[in-house]
Amino acid sequence: MDFVVMGAGVAGLRAAIALARQGEVLVVTKEAVGESNTHYAQGGIAVAMGGDEDVALHLEDTLRAGAGLVKRDAAAVLVAEGPERVAELIDWGAHFDEKDGELLRTREGAHSLRRILHANGDATGAEIGRALADYARRQPRLHFAEWTRVTALVVAEGRVVGVDLASADAKTASEAPHRVLARAVLLASGGAGQVYSDTTNPAVATGDGIALAAVAGAALADMEFYQFHPTAFFHEGAPRFLLSEALRGEGAWLRNARGERFMQTEHPMAELAPRDIVARAIAREGLDDEGHAQPVYLDLRHLKIDLKQRFPSISEFLSRYGLELGRDLIPVRPAAHYLMGGVATDLDGRTSLRGLYAAGEAACTGVHGANRLASNSLLEGLVFGARAAEAMLADSLDFVAAGPFLAEETALTAEEEAQVEAWIARLQAALWAGAGLLRSAATLAQASVALDAVAAEYEALARRKKTSRRQAELFSLLTLARVILTAATARTESRGAHFRSDFPERDDARFARHSMVERGAVRWDEVLGSRC
Repeated sequence: MDFVVMGAGVAGLRAAIALARQGEVLVVTKEAVGESNTHYAQGGIAVAMGGDEDVALHLEDTLRAGAGLVKRDAAAVLVAEGPERVAELIDWGAHFDEKDGELLRTREGAHSLRRILHANGDATGAEIGRALADYARRQPRLHFAEWTRVTALVVAEGRVVGVDLASADAKTASEAPHRVLARAVLLASGGAGQVYSDTTNPAVATGDGIALAAVAGAALADMEFYQFHPTAFFHEGAPRFLLSEALRGEGAWLRNARGERFMQTEHPMAELAPRDIVARAIAREGLDDEGHAQPVYLDLRHLKIDLKQRFPSISEFLSRYGLELGRDLIPVRPAAHYLMGGVATDLDGRTSLRGLYAAGEAACTGVHGANRLASNSLLEGLVFGARAAEAMLADSLDFVAAGPFLAEETALTAEEEAQVEAWIARLQAALWAGAGLLRSAATLAQASVALDAVAAEYEALARRKKTSRRQAELFSLLTLARVILTAATARTESRGAHFRSDFPERDDARFARHSMVERGAVRWDEVLGSRC
């Protein structure tokens, strides 16, 4: 195989389509094609299709939202190349909502203009994923390995030369291990929301690609910056379903348990303030005087639009719980949503390991800084997925032989699988409590102690040379949780999505830099972010 792509979301598919024009490509996905964060993205895709002024304002909005850590050159690439990538996507069959024959553009938090495109109201990611997958399946040299996980990156002669895989066998409920060598490997495996107990991410988002890169020695950047979406559905017994920022873009208000709006005193943009500001305000308003959780609500009762038509997926979900947009107050709370950090890359997806590339949420180009601008993520996947593919082709890496492939692990017992699930739950609870929306040295230390305890117990199982998908996901979560705690402890300031109650102020003199974690050690990137 010439190229291996790990992940079948927007970044992976866009890269694979380009790579398949010049070589054989294998796209590896842990479940069926389409089961990714891309599929669940409701809000839309931000793209400046209104000309040069719109592009310039999109750049400034991105810089402003990123709290001084956005790399200007990366953001400039994003907004400048975005219109071409979206036009290309439309040519390939993606259908965005229109009004009077024109693309319908809406506005979301921290955007100065209406530049958000949607599909089917609130199913934008699903439509983009569908269009890319349909187009990809028509490429004769592009192959899919579904229900297959990457168990290791193969490193030889100082570079990544392939992957080890485990493919599920539906008949035997076992996994068949095998190795695929390649000229280059792209990580487009998405984020790691499952490191937290409350997340909008699907179950597959366990950060596997990022963890594999870290184990292989690649540098990770900005891992302390995890964006918490302000408005996840909060109802006992219900999943943390994402309630799109587009609701506030259409004019929804936030009210506390007393029925009062509160965002006007928090930020000039009120409900459309950057996500970190809205999320922290909701967290504060969602506590009573004794520190107990109480409801915060989205209120759309004053809006005079057809909310069922505008938000069909959200409306259908809420109906299961007897709630209706425009009639009822909708209870919400923040949940882990998007990782601004990831495997450190240049503007073309190259990582610190030769032969290894990354794009999308698994990568960190610096385009999001400390706080992602709403709806920039799907655009990032398109733009940087395409750029990573071009770099993989241009670098002209040859095949390299690797050492022997050994796969002697046996499956876990049912009892061992249950123990893995318990460890994952403990890890998630520890990260939510210690490295969630509000942090301090004390909470980070407590989370670290809890993580050490889980890791120590897990080591006994690891020594038995047994494996399963959930065991591997636990290892990924342990790896990334440690990096998140390390980076968050080192950044003794508050910036964007990283808020420390013991260091509540932003410190540009010391920390207008990107954290880099490599083999457990923290260093600081000397390339300053764009100050705002």
